Amino acid sequence: MVCGGFVCTKNGLCALNILYVLVSLLLIGVAAWGKWFGLVSSIRVVAGVISVGIFLFLVAFVGLCGALKHHQVLLFFYMMILFIVFVLQFAVSCACLALNKDQQNLLLEAGWNKSEATQQDVEKTLDCCGFQSVNLNGSCAASCFKSPSPSCETCSSILQHYAGEVLQFVGGLGLFFSFTEILGVWLTHRYRNIKDPRSNPGAFL
Repeated sequence: MVCGGFVCTKNGLCALNILYVLVSLLLIGVAAWGKWFGLVSSIRVVAGVISVGIFLFLVAFVGLCGALKHHQVLLFFYMMILFIVFVLQFAVSCACLALNKDQQNLLLEAGWNKSEATQQDVEKTLDCCGFQSVNLNGSCAASCFKSPSPSCETCSSILQHYAGEVLQFVGGLGLFFSFTEILGVWLTHRYRNIKDPRSNPGAFL
């Protein structure tokens, strides 16, 4: 069977969905590991990462079942879901790459004010206190705040130092996976329209 035929397309689609399954399990495992060892105390962050992992696992499972059985309905819904995810992920990745310093700061401040648990995680990990200013009369999870004469940096200055690099990395990684998704859409569309050579020659597909 030449490459581009039924078997080659089927194997390529199966391999792509196995990759998605592994990535989904990695997301779930990393989120659970971070929560178990106390690296992340925010339930929302952990739940969000696990939800994305479960969603990706379910989509990959549908695609894998559709590819193995050459099931037209499963392949159609898989193709539509994958295309919608591609559009959203491509847009978010481009937005991450296009953000300037002021927009990055507004985004960081919005994320900072959203959850106290996230604030504590950032303060503990980066050894900083507060976003724009350090409140010596308040509480802080950083180790520098526990010294007799606290001299902590603000988390805003540290986060802004790494924000550009992180957004570039996230945007680039998102773009890479978005192209694998459009590859999956193309493979699925091609596979749906290829007749199974082992089936009844008089059958439609």
